[in-house]
Amino acid sequence: MALTFEYKVRDRSGGLVEGQLEGDSMALVVKRLREMGYMPISVTPKSNISMKKEIKIPGLSDRVKLKEVAVVTRQLATMVDSGLSVVRSLGILAGQVENPELSRVLNAVRLDVENGSALSVACARHPKVFSHLFVTLVGAGEAGGNLDEVLTSLASTIEKQANLRRVVRSAMTYPAVVLSVMVVIFVAMIVFIVPVFQNLFKSLGGKLPVPTQILIDVSNIIASFWAFLILIVVIAGIVFFRRWIKTDRGRELWDIFKLKPPIVGGLTHKLALARFTSTLSSLIQSGVPILESLDICSDVTGNRKVADVLIQAKNGIREGRPLADTLREHEEVIPPLVVQMIEVGEQTGALDAMLAKVAEFYDAEVETTVDNMTALLEPLLTVVMGAGVGTMVICLYLPMFSYIKLIHN
Repeated sequence: MALTFEYKVRDRSGGLVEGQLEGDSMALVVKRLREMGYMPISVTPKSNISMKKEIKIPGLSDRVKLKEVAVVTRQLATMVDSGLSVVRSLGILAGQVENPELSRVLNAVRLDVENGSALSVACARHPKVFSHLFVTLVGAGEAGGNLDEVLTSLASTIEKQANLRRVVRSAMTYPAVVLSVMVVIFVAMIVFIVPVFQNLFKSLGGKLPVPTQILIDVSNIIASFWAFLILIVVIAGIVFFRRWIKTDRGRELWDIFKLKPPIVGGLTHKLALARFTSTLSSLIQSGVPILESLDICSDVTGNRKVADVLIQAKNGIREGRPLADTLREHEEVIPPLVVQMIEVGEQTGALDAMLAKVAEFYDAEVETTVDNMTALLEPLLTVVMGAGVGTMVICLYLPMFSYIKLIHN
């Protein structure tokens, strides 16, 4: 079984490089380092016993963020453009990244490239880190001899995708936190406060107002066996829904529904268009054939309805029709602005530039929509939270007013 060795070496410019390398023996590792153009300083087996024990959480500890891939891609482009070999560049990057999983993947890619594999082929063996778009663009750069330019363009594309994802997630964080607080407050009042008032009302006797009786009935249900049954039903419903949307039919219906709500639907639509135009621009600019580009775009849009339109457009291009003509038949999904810009790009031979401008437009539209939605949700959720708590308090104190009247009478 191959062992892992930690090494310190000097490169040809005299710089110190540290990293890890797998090998059957120390002598083979030293030999490999010298073949890579390094001057070994120290090579030691990596200890399996460490004072710091890492806690690995499945699905989280081995996760590589999109932003990290973008940073590594841009650094790799800079190194390749400076004249460093891909193998040396990957070795340096593997030694300096903080994410252990990303470091492991980069080392594996470096070893594959060192053994004769193309960079795109080596990256394709790690689909959880390098997407189909990444692999295709790297392959196009290798074939065209402009890998550094393609990597720079790819880094920009990934950064835009990461930024869009960050904008949407940041907008969803506030509503999620407020709704969670509302649920906690509601459950706490139902479980701890309402029973106290219920005992007080029983000792005083009399008929309770309808709102108060409803609140007490809800409290009794939550505190009884029915609460667990309801919870099980809700969890089962969530599990069923998640499995359903993973099916082809479920995903199609769910993606169609996501385009319909007034605000959220518009945001989902603009996100899909931004991904489609940005990705297609990068692919065409890198020399990827239009049919293959549309296939990749259909995978990255994030919406099955938009993806189906792109597949139909690909079939239309096979028949000899321009891309704009095939997309014009689906104005409910592809707006006239996008169709017209694509048509101008096809006529002038600058389709990639036109698509890049459309992508910038929809990136700005997404950010504006998110800002407006956040500005609307903040006061709305505050009002809903206050109204919910206030309604519960009023329901609890309604009987007190009746008892006060009885005492005065």
